[in-house]
Amino acid sequence: MRTPLTVTQLTVYLKARLEEDPRLNGVLVSGEISNFTNHYKSGHFYFSLKDERSVLRAVMFSRNASRLRFVPQDGMRVLARGRISLYEASGQYQLYVDELQPDGLGALSLAFEQLKEKLRKEGLFAPERKRPLPPFPERVGIITSPTGAAVHDMLTILARRWPLAQVVFCPVQVQGEVAAPQLVEALRRMNEQEAADVILIGRGGGSLEDLWAFNEEIVARAVAASRIPVVSAVGHETDVTICDFAADLRAPTPSAAAELAVPDRAEWMAALQAQRGRMASLMQSRTAALQQRLDLLTASRTLREPLSMTQNRAAELELLRERMHRAQKALLDRKESRAAELTGKLHALSPLSVLARGYALAEKEQEETTTLISSAADLSSGEIFTLRFADGKAVCRAESVALHEEGECAHGCKEDDV
Repeated sequence: MRTPLTVTQLTVYLKARLEEDPRLNGVLVSGEISNFTNHYKSGHFYFSLKDERSVLRAVMFSRNASRLRFVPQDGMRVLARGRISLYEASGQYQLYVDELQPDGLGALSLAFEQLKEKLRKEGLFAPERKRPLPPFPERVGIITSPTGAAVHDMLTILARRWPLAQVVFCPVQVQGEVAAPQLVEALRRMNEQEAADVILIGRGGGSLEDLWAFNEEIVARAVAASRIPVVSAVGHETDVTICDFAADLRAPTPSAAAELAVPDRAEWMAALQAQRGRMASLMQSRTAALQQRLDLLTASRTLREPLSMTQNRAAELELLRERMHRAQKALLDRKESRAAELTGKLHALSPLSVLARGYALAEKEQEETTTLISSAADLSSGEIFTLRFADGKAVCRAESVALHEEGECAHGCKEDDV
Protein backbone atom coordinates (compact mmCIF):
# COMPACT_ATOMS: atom_id res chain seq x y z
CA MET A 1 0.00 0.00 0.00
CA ARG A 2 1.33 3.44 -0.98
CA THR A 3 2.07 6.02 1.66
CA PRO A 4 -0.70 8.66 1.60
CA LEU A 5 0.14 12.24 0.67
CA THR A 6 -0.92 15.18 2.72
CA VAL A 7 -2.99 17.87 1.11
CA THR A 8 -0.04 20.21 1.21
CA GLN A 9 2.27 17.64 -0.40
CA LEU A 10 -0.18 17.03 -3.21
CA THR A 11 -0.75 20.75 -3.70
CA VAL A 12 2.98 21.48 -3.84
CA TYR A 13 3.48 18.64 -6.33
CA LEU A 14 0.71 19.85 -8.62
CA LYS A 15 1.98 23.42 -8.44
CA ALA A 16 5.46 22.29 -9.44
CA ARG A 17 4.14 20.26 -12.37
CA LEU A 18 2.10 23.23 -13.60
CA GLU A 19 5.01 25.65 -13.35
CA GLU A 20 7.42 23.20 -15.04
CA ASP A 21 5.21 22.78 -18.10
CA PRO A 22 6.62 25.13 -20.78
CA ARG A 23 3.24 25.26 -22.51
CA LEU A 24 1.75 26.88 -19.39
CA ASN A 25 4.44 29.58 -19.12
CA GLY A 26 3.75 32.56 -21.35
CA VAL A 27 0.40 31.08 -22.31
CA LEU A 28 -2.04 33.38 -24.18
CA VAL A 29 -5.67 33.04 -23.10
CA SER A 30 -8.72 34.75 -24.60
CA GLY A 31 -11.91 35.19 -22.62
CA GLU A 32 -14.45 37.55 -21.11
CA ILE A 33 -13.70 39.36 -17.84
CA SER A 34 -16.09 38.76 -14.94
CA ASN A 35 -16.03 39.51 -11.21
CA PHE A 36 -13.37 42.18 -11.74
CA THR A 37 -11.99 43.70 -8.52
CA ASN A 38 -9.41 46.48 -8.22
CA HIS A 39 -7.73 46.18 -4.83
CA TYR A 40 -6.96 49.87 -4.33
CA LYS A 41 -4.60 49.46 -1.38
CA SER A 42 -2.32 46.95 -3.10
CA GLY A 43 -3.06 47.90 -6.70
CA HIS A 44 -3.64 44.24 -7.67
CA PHE A 45 -6.41 43.21 -10.10
CA TYR A 46 -8.47 40.10 -9.36
CA PHE A 47 -10.89 38.72 -11.94
CA SER A 48 -12.04 35.65 -13.84
CA LEU A 49 -11.81 34.77 -17.52
CA LYS A 50 -14.71 32.80 -18.93
CA ASP A 51 -16.09 31.42 -22.14
CA GLU A 52 -19.25 29.48 -22.91
CA ARG A 53 -18.20 26.43 -20.84
CA SER A 54 -15.40 27.25 -18.42
CA VAL A 55 -14.11 29.79 -15.92
CA LEU A 56 -10.47 30.54 -15.10
CA ARG A 57 -9.45 32.63 -12.12
CA ALA A 58 -6.78 35.28 -12.78
CA VAL A 59 -4.70 37.82 -10.91
CA MET A 60 -2.59 40.72 -12.17
CA PHE A 61 -0.18 42.20 -9.66
CA SER A 62 0.27 45.95 -9.33
CA ARG A 63 3.67 46.08 -11.05
CA ASN A 64 1.97 44.94 -14.26
CA ALA A 65 -1.47 46.50 -13.64
CA SER A 66 -0.01 50.00 -13.27
CA ARG A 67 1.27 49.87 -16.86
CA LEU A 68 -2.16 49.30 -18.39
CA ARG A 69 -3.48 52.13 -20.59
CA PHE A 70 -7.11 51.08 -20.09
CA VAL A 71 -9.29 50.03 -17.17
CA PRO A 72 -10.53 46.41 -17.31
CA GLN A 73 -14.28 45.99 -16.89
CA ASP A 74 -16.75 43.14 -16.55
CA GLY A 75 -17.96 41.90 -19.92
CA MET A 76 -14.82 43.05 -21.76
CA ARG A 77 -13.20 40.48 -24.07
CA VAL A 78 -9.43 40.43 -23.58
CA LEU A 79 -6.24 38.57 -24.41
CA ALA A 80 -4.25 37.69 -21.29
CA ARG A 81 -0.65 36.47 -21.35
CA GLY A 82 0.92 34.91 -18.28
CA ARG A 83 1.66 31.68 -16.47
CA ILE A 84 -0.51 29.03 -14.87
CA SER A 85 0.18 28.18 -11.25
CA LEU A 86 -1.66 26.89 -8.23
CA TYR A 87 -2.62 28.97 -5.22
CA GLU A 88 -1.78 26.69 -2.30
CA ALA A 89 -4.12 28.28 0.24
CA SER A 90 -7.23 27.46 -1.79
CA GLY A 91 -5.93 24.62 -3.94
CA GLN A 92 -7.17 26.41 -7.07
CA TYR A 93 -5.10 26.92 -10.17
CA GLN A 94 -5.16 30.39 -11.72
CA LEU A 95 -3.57 32.54 -14.38
CA TYR A 96 -0.96 35.03 -13.20
CA VAL A 97 -1.30 37.76 -15.84
CA ASP A 98 1.73 39.70 -17.07
CA GLU A 99 0.12 41.40 -20.08
CA LEU A 100 -3.51 42.27 -20.82
CA GLN A 101 -5.01 43.86 -23.91
CA PRO A 102 -8.48 44.17 -25.40
CA ASP A 103 -9.46 41.49 -27.87
CA GLY A 104 -10.25 43.39 -31.07
CA LEU A 105 -10.04 47.09 -30.15
CA GLY A 106 -6.50 48.21 -29.30
CA ALA A 107 -5.58 49.04 -25.73
CA LEU A 108 -4.82 52.68 -26.57
CA SER A 109 -8.07 53.12 -28.48
CA LEU A 110 -10.02 51.64 -25.58
CA ALA A 111 -8.16 53.81 -23.07
CA PHE A 112 -8.95 56.85 -25.21
CA GLU A 113 -12.68 56.08 -25.27
CA GLN A 114 -12.81 55.29 -21.56
CA LEU A 115 -11.08 58.53 -20.54
CA LYS A 116 -13.13 60.61 -22.96
CA GLU A 117 -16.37 59.23 -21.54
CA LYS A 118 -15.18 59.71 -17.95
CA LEU A 119 -14.24 63.37 -18.46
CA ARG A 120 -17.37 64.04 -20.50
CA LYS A 121 -19.54 62.84 -17.61
CA GLU A 122 -17.63 65.19 -15.29
CA GLY A 123 -18.56 68.09 -17.57
CA LEU A 124 -14.96 68.86 -18.53
CA PHE A 125 -15.91 69.24 -22.20
CA ALA A 126 -19.12 71.24 -21.63
CA PRO A 127 -19.56 74.17 -24.06
CA GLU A 128 -20.28 76.59 -21.21
CA ARG A 129 -16.74 76.00 -19.90
CA LYS A 130 -15.18 77.22 -23.14
CA ARG A 131 -13.65 80.69 -22.99
CA PRO A 132 -13.55 83.05 -26.00
CA LEU A 133 -10.19 83.93 -27.49
CA PRO A 134 -9.05 87.56 -27.12
CA PRO A 135 -9.62 89.46 -30.39
CA PHE A 136 -6.24 91.26 -30.31
CA PRO A 137 -3.76 89.29 -28.15
CA GLU A 138 -0.61 91.11 -27.15
CA ARG A 139 1.21 87.92 -26.03
CA VAL A 140 0.85 84.46 -27.58
CA GLY A 141 2.15 81.46 -25.63
CA ILE A 142 3.41 78.38 -27.49
CA ILE A 143 3.93 75.00 -25.80
CA THR A 144 5.51 72.45 -28.14
CA SER A 145 8.79 70.81 -29.11
CA PRO A 146 11.64 73.22 -29.96
CA THR A 147 12.84 70.97 -32.79
CA GLY A 148 9.66 70.04 -34.65
CA ALA A 149 8.12 71.64 -37.71
CA ALA A 150 5.10 72.75 -35.66
CA VAL A 151 6.89 75.58 -33.85
CA HIS A 152 8.41 76.86 -37.11
CA ASP A 153 5.02 76.91 -38.82
CA MET A 154 3.35 78.72 -35.91
CA LEU A 155 6.09 81.35 -35.60
CA THR A 156 6.00 82.04 -39.34
CA ILE A 157 2.24 82.54 -39.42
CA LEU A 158 2.19 84.68 -36.25
CA ALA A 159 4.88 86.97 -37.67
CA ARG A 160 3.00 87.35 -40.94
CA ARG A 161 -0.52 87.80 -39.57
CA TRP A 162 0.02 89.74 -36.34
CA PRO A 163 3.61 90.93 -35.82
CA LEU A 164 2.44 93.17 -32.96
CA ALA A 165 2.09 90.14 -30.67
CA GLN A 166 4.95 89.02 -28.44
CA VAL A 167 5.60 85.26 -28.61
CA VAL A 168 6.27 83.46 -25.31
CA PHE A 169 7.76 80.05 -26.14
CA CYS A 170 7.91 77.22 -23.61
CA PRO A 171 9.80 74.21 -25.07
CA VAL A 172 8.75 70.71 -23.94
CA GLN A 173 9.03 67.13 -25.06
CA VAL A 174 5.87 66.04 -26.86
CA GLN A 175 6.52 62.30 -26.94
CA GLY A 176 7.56 59.70 -24.39
CA GLU A 177 7.02 59.20 -20.68
CA VAL A 178 8.19 62.69 -19.63
CA ALA A 179 6.04 64.51 -22.20
CA ALA A 180 2.79 64.65 -20.22
CA PRO A 181 4.37 65.99 -16.97
CA GLN A 182 6.28 68.63 -18.97
CA LEU A 183 3.11 69.76 -20.75
CA VAL A 184 1.33 70.11 -17.40
CA GLU A 185 4.24 72.05 -15.88
CA ALA A 186 4.40 74.43 -18.86
CA LEU A 187 0.69 75.20 -18.55
CA ARG A 188 1.07 75.77 -14.82
CA ARG A 189 3.97 78.21 -15.27
CA MET A 190 2.23 80.24 -17.98
CA ASN A 191 -0.88 80.61 -15.82
CA GLU A 192 1.08 81.35 -12.66
CA GLN A 193 3.11 84.10 -14.36
CA GLU A 194 0.19 85.31 -16.54
CA ALA A 195 2.68 85.15 -19.37
CA ALA A 196 0.23 85.09 -22.30
CA ASP A 197 -3.22 86.16 -23.45
CA VAL A 198 -3.76 82.91 -25.37
CA ILE A 199 -1.87 79.59 -25.37
CA LEU A 200 -1.18 77.32 -28.37
CA ILE A 201 -0.38 73.73 -27.35
CA GLY A 202 0.35 70.91 -29.77
CA ARG A 203 2.72 69.09 -32.07
CA GLY A 204 3.00 67.68 -35.57
CA GLY A 205 1.47 64.44 -36.78
CA GLY A 206 2.31 60.91 -35.70
CA SER A 207 0.88 57.57 -34.66
CA LEU A 208 -1.56 57.13 -31.80
CA GLU A 209 1.37 56.11 -29.60
CA ASP A 210 3.34 59.21 -30.65
CA LEU A 211 0.44 61.53 -29.79
CA TRP A 212 -0.45 59.73 -26.56
CA ALA A 213 0.92 62.42 -24.21
CA PHE A 214 -1.99 64.63 -25.33
CA ASN A 215 -4.42 61.87 -24.32
CA GLU A 216 -3.17 61.67 -20.74
CA GLU A 217 -5.69 62.61 -18.05
CA ILE A 218 -3.31 65.01 -16.28
CA VAL A 219 -2.83 66.99 -19.50
CA ALA A 220 -6.58 67.19 -20.19
CA ARG A 221 -7.27 68.43 -16.66
CA ALA A 222 -4.47 71.01 -16.83
CA VAL A 223 -5.81 72.36 -20.13
CA ALA A 224 -9.35 72.59 -18.75
CA ALA A 225 -8.12 74.30 -15.56
CA SER A 226 -6.10 76.95 -17.42
CA ARG A 227 -7.27 80.51 -16.74
CA ILE A 228 -5.77 81.52 -20.09
CA PRO A 229 -7.70 80.38 -23.19
CA VAL A 230 -6.05 77.34 -24.81
CA VAL A 231 -6.02 76.34 -28.50
CA SER A 232 -5.19 72.66 -29.05
CA ALA A 233 -3.34 71.78 -32.27
CA VAL A 234 -2.21 68.15 -32.20
CA GLY A 235 -1.23 66.27 -35.34
CA HIS A 236 -3.08 66.47 -38.62
CA GLU A 237 -6.73 67.27 -39.28
CA THR A 238 -7.77 63.61 -38.86
CA ASP A 239 -5.99 63.25 -35.50
CA VAL A 240 -8.20 63.79 -32.46
CA THR A 241 -6.95 63.81 -28.86
CA ILE A 242 -8.46 64.25 -25.40
CA CYS A 243 -6.61 67.58 -25.26
CA ASP A 244 -8.72 68.79 -28.21
CA PHE A 245 -11.94 68.20 -26.25
CA ALA A 246 -10.63 69.91 -23.09
CA ALA A 247 -9.28 72.99 -24.88
CA ASP A 248 -11.29 76.13 -25.53
CA LEU A 249 -10.76 75.71 -29.27
CA ARG A 250 -9.49 72.85 -31.40
CA ALA A 251 -7.40 73.60 -34.48
CA PRO A 252 -6.86 70.90 -37.13
CA THR A 253 -3.13 71.69 -37.41
CA PRO A 254 -0.52 73.85 -35.63
CA SER A 255 -0.58 76.27 -38.58
CA ALA A 256 -4.35 76.61 -38.29
CA ALA A 257 -3.98 77.24 -34.55
CA ALA A 258 -1.75 80.25 -35.23
CA GLU A 259 -4.27 81.60 -37.74
CA LEU A 260 -7.16 81.19 -35.29
CA ALA A 261 -5.28 82.77 -32.38
CA VAL A 262 -4.52 86.15 -33.96
CA PRO A 263 -6.23 88.49 -36.44
CA ASP A 264 -4.81 89.17 -39.89
CA ARG A 265 -3.03 92.52 -39.94
CA ALA A 266 -3.50 92.91 -43.71
CA GLU A 267 -7.24 92.31 -43.44
CA TRP A 268 -7.57 94.84 -40.63
CA MET A 269 -5.55 97.44 -42.51
CA ALA A 270 -7.81 96.97 -45.53
CA ALA A 271 -10.89 97.22 -43.32
CA LEU A 272 -9.56 100.40 -41.68
CA GLN A 273 -8.83 101.92 -45.08
CA ALA A 274 -12.36 101.12 -46.26
CA GLN A 275 -13.78 102.59 -43.05
CA ARG A 276 -11.72 105.73 -43.56
CA GLY A 277 -13.15 106.10 -47.06
CA ARG A 278 -16.70 105.65 -45.78
CA MET A 279 -16.13 108.25 -43.05
CA ALA A 280 -14.74 110.75 -45.58
CA SER A 281 -17.73 110.22 -47.86
CA LEU A 282 -20.10 110.61 -44.92
CA MET A 283 -18.40 113.83 -43.81
CA GLN A 284 -18.69 115.26 -47.33
CA SER A 285 -22.39 114.40 -47.50
CA ARG A 286 -22.99 115.86 -44.05
CA THR A 287 -21.09 119.04 -44.88
CA ALA A 288 -23.05 119.49 -48.10
CA ALA A 289 -26.37 119.01 -46.27
CA LEU A 290 -25.41 121.57 -43.61
CA GLN A 291 -24.30 124.05 -46.27
CA GLN A 292 -27.63 123.66 -48.06
CA ARG A 293 -29.50 124.26 -44.82
CA LEU A 294 -27.40 127.34 -44.09
CA ASP A 295 -28.18 128.72 -47.55
CA LEU A 296 -31.91 128.24 -46.96
CA LEU A 297 -31.75 129.99 -43.59
CA THR A 298 -29.75 132.87 -45.03
CA ALA A 299 -32.36 133.39 -47.73
CA SER A 300 -35.30 133.20 -45.30
CA ARG A 301 -37.28 136.26 -44.08
CA THR A 302 -36.42 135.43 -40.48
CA LEU A 303 -32.80 136.36 -40.94
CA ARG A 304 -33.45 139.20 -43.40
CA GLU A 305 -36.12 141.01 -41.30
CA PRO A 306 -35.58 139.88 -37.68
CA LEU A 307 -37.07 143.12 -36.08
CA SER A 308 -40.29 142.90 -38.12
CA MET A 309 -40.72 139.24 -37.18
CA THR A 310 -40.19 140.08 -33.50
CA GLN A 311 -42.79 142.89 -33.56
CA ASN A 312 -45.36 140.63 -35.24
CA ARG A 313 -44.82 137.97 -32.61
CA ALA A 314 -45.23 140.58 -29.82
CA ALA A 315 -48.57 141.77 -31.27
CA GLU A 316 -49.81 138.20 -31.52
CA LEU A 317 -48.78 137.61 -27.91
CA GLU A 318 -50.69 140.74 -26.70
CA LEU A 319 -53.82 139.64 -28.57
CA LEU A 320 -53.66 136.22 -26.96
CA ARG A 321 -53.21 137.83 -23.52
CA GLU A 322 -56.39 139.97 -23.95
CA ARG A 323 -58.42 137.00 -25.16
CA MET A 324 -57.33 134.98 -22.17
CA HIS A 325 -58.26 137.83 -19.76
CA ARG A 326 -61.78 138.14 -21.23
CA ALA A 327 -62.32 134.41 -21.05
CA GLN A 328 -61.24 134.31 -17.39
CA LYS A 329 -63.59 137.24 -16.49
CA ALA A 330 -66.58 135.64 -18.23
CA LEU A 331 -65.95 132.36 -16.42
CA LEU A 332 -65.69 134.16 -13.06
CA ASP A 333 -68.98 136.07 -13.67
CA ARG A 334 -70.80 132.82 -14.42
CA LYS A 335 -69.48 131.22 -11.25
CA GLU A 336 -70.55 134.23 -9.09
CA SER A 337 -74.08 134.25 -10.60
CA ARG A 338 -74.47 130.57 -9.92
CA ALA A 339 -73.25 130.97 -6.33
CA ALA A 340 -75.82 133.77 -5.69
CA GLU A 341 -78.62 131.61 -7.09
CA LEU A 342 -77.70 128.69 -4.82
CA THR A 343 -77.45 131.02 -1.80
CA GLY A 344 -81.00 132.28 -2.40
CA LYS A 345 -82.37 128.76 -2.60
CA LEU A 346 -80.62 127.76 0.61
CA HIS A 347 -81.97 130.87 2.40
CA ALA A 348 -85.55 130.09 1.28
CA LEU A 349 -85.28 126.58 2.66
CA SER A 350 -83.83 127.71 6.01
CA PRO A 351 -86.12 127.13 9.10
CA LEU A 352 -85.41 130.73 10.19
CA SER A 353 -86.96 132.01 6.97
CA VAL A 354 -90.11 129.94 7.66
CA LEU A 355 -90.39 131.47 11.18
CA ALA A 356 -90.04 134.96 9.73
CA ARG A 357 -93.23 134.38 7.73
CA GLY A 358 -95.31 134.01 11.01
CA TYR A 359 -94.85 130.37 11.79
CA ALA A 360 -93.63 128.93 15.14
CA LEU A 361 -91.87 125.74 16.19
CA ALA A 362 -93.21 123.75 19.18
CA GLU A 363 -90.47 122.13 21.29
CA LYS A 364 -90.28 120.38 24.63
CA GLU A 365 -87.46 119.36 26.93
CA GLN A 366 -87.20 115.61 27.36
CA GLU A 367 -84.31 113.88 29.18
CA GLU A 368 -81.97 116.86 28.76
CA THR A 369 -82.68 117.04 25.02
CA THR A 370 -84.94 119.36 23.03
CA THR A 371 -87.49 117.51 20.89
CA LEU A 372 -89.54 119.03 18.07
CA ILE A 373 -93.35 118.57 18.55
CA SER A 374 -94.82 117.61 15.21
CA SER A 375 -98.20 116.22 16.40
CA ALA A 376 -100.79 116.89 19.14
CA ALA A 377 -100.25 113.29 20.15
CA ASP A 378 -96.75 114.29 21.33
CA LEU A 379 -98.31 116.43 24.17
CA SER A 380 -100.17 115.58 27.33
CA SER A 381 -102.60 117.83 29.26
CA GLY A 382 -100.73 120.09 31.66
CA GLU A 383 -97.36 119.47 29.92
CA ILE A 384 -94.97 122.42 29.59
CA PHE A 385 -93.60 123.18 26.07
CA THR A 386 -91.94 126.07 24.22
CA LEU A 387 -93.05 127.99 21.15
CA ARG A 388 -90.07 129.36 19.16
CA PHE A 389 -90.72 132.45 16.98
CA ALA A 390 -88.44 134.32 14.61
CA ASP A 391 -87.75 136.98 17.26
CA GLY A 392 -87.92 134.90 20.48
CA LYS A 393 -89.73 132.12 22.34
CA ALA A 394 -92.62 131.59 24.80
CA VAL A 395 -93.08 128.90 27.47
CA CYS A 396 -96.63 127.46 27.39
CA ARG A 397 -98.75 124.86 29.17
CA ALA A 398 -101.14 122.51 27.36
CA GLU A 399 -104.49 122.98 29.17
CA SER A 400 -106.07 120.27 27.11
CA VAL A 401 -105.16 118.09 24.10
CA ALA A 402 -107.78 117.17 21.48
CA LEU A 403 -107.00 115.06 18.44
CA HIS A 404 -109.05 115.33 15.24
CA GLU A 405 -111.28 112.45 14.33
CA GLU A 406 -110.37 110.40 11.25
CA GLY A 407 -111.31 112.35 8.15
CA GLU A 408 -111.60 115.69 10.02
CA CYS A 409 -109.42 118.57 8.85
CA ALA A 410 -107.46 120.95 11.07
CA HIS A 411 -110.40 123.45 11.16
CA GLY A 412 -112.93 120.84 12.48
CA CYS A 413 -114.73 120.12 9.20
CA LYS A 414 -115.68 116.61 8.14
CA GLU A 415 -114.92 115.01 4.81
CA ASP A 416 -118.70 114.87 4.21
CA ASP A 417 -118.87 118.67 4.71
CA VAL A 418 -116.35 119.35 1.97
